[in-house]
Amino acid sequence: MKNLRDIYFAGGCFWGVEEYFSRIPGVADVTSGYANGPSENPSYEEVCASSGHAETVRVLYDPSIMSLQSLTEAYFRIINPVSVNKQGNDFGVQYRTGIYYTDETDLPTLQAVYDAHQQEYNQPLAVELEPLQNFYDAEDYHQDYLVKNPYGYCHISFDSLSEIQTEQQKEIAQNAAGTEGRWVKPSDEELHKNLSDIQYDVTQNAATEYAYSGEYNMHFERGIYVDVVTGQPLFSSADKFDSSCGWPAFSKPIDPSVIVEYEDGSYGMQRIEVRSEAGNSHLGHVFDDGPKELGGLRYCINSAALRFIPYDEMDTAGYGEFKELC
Repeated sequence: MKNLRDIYFAGGCFWGVEEYFSRIPGVADVTSGYANGPSENPSYEEVCASSGHAETVRVLYDPSIMSLQSLTEAYFRIINPVSVNKQGNDFGVQYRTGIYYTDETDLPTLQAVYDAHQQEYNQPLAVELEPLQNFYDAEDYHQDYLVKNPYGYCHISFDSLSEIQTEQQKEIAQNAAGTEGRWVKPSDEELHKNLSDIQYDVTQNAATEYAYSGEYNMHFERGIYVDVVTGQPLFSSADKFDSSCGWPAFSKPIDPSVIVEYEDGSYGMQRIEVRSEAGNSHLGHVFDDGPKELGGLRYCINSAALRFIPYDEMDTAGYGEFKELC
């Protein structure tokens, strides 16, 4: 990484905050410390005795990989922004929340994210947004604390890490979206001509193929799954798993924008239907009984709604830009 920039986040106990940001792509280094207090080089004991410093992490990042906006949005996912001097089970002035910057040109980006989150609450945010006054590294035993102590105390959840996209992933997502006519739904006459009966019935009439009958149920070759109607990229082999349900199962789409969800009350059940964004093809349903380590969702998809592009053929088929997702 090169041309690194810095930003400082106070989000309660710095053990978990440090570990969270260290797992984000494009972050080169995270250091725990004490910021914006009245005295120099405070000890942990002095900070705990209300020295006025905030437990803070310094994040060094490569903006060509991870943007300041994305880092700040990630920060808001792990804090309670209206809680005053308290995060998780910890309370005291040292556990206040704050975003501290060293470059005035960062302020418009930070302010925009801040203002967007303010709109979600009827009370003012308790998050300080101000220039960094000072920062002192915490003692060595605080650095990489959760690496040294895997079962140590942590007040935040790491689940939202899966929502963070690199700049390249954002570009891929934009390319996958059904914009500018790239993924166009053919006429009904063409669909009848080009699709099999089951493919047409599933995608156009919301039918369901018989369990264990689809060609992709137990298919785990490396590659990408696209909408059989438009060719829009939908799912990666990297996110496919064996759910033993009889249909292909994925933990997530390649990007949330390629999927549209609808409430489905058919057959006396309450389910969430999944359709493709560009072609409005019925794909299947999404359930919340997926593997927790993969995010907890199970996209149960009809094989008949998909076409598989093997990894080695993705370039020639026009999907080379999506290879890094497989």
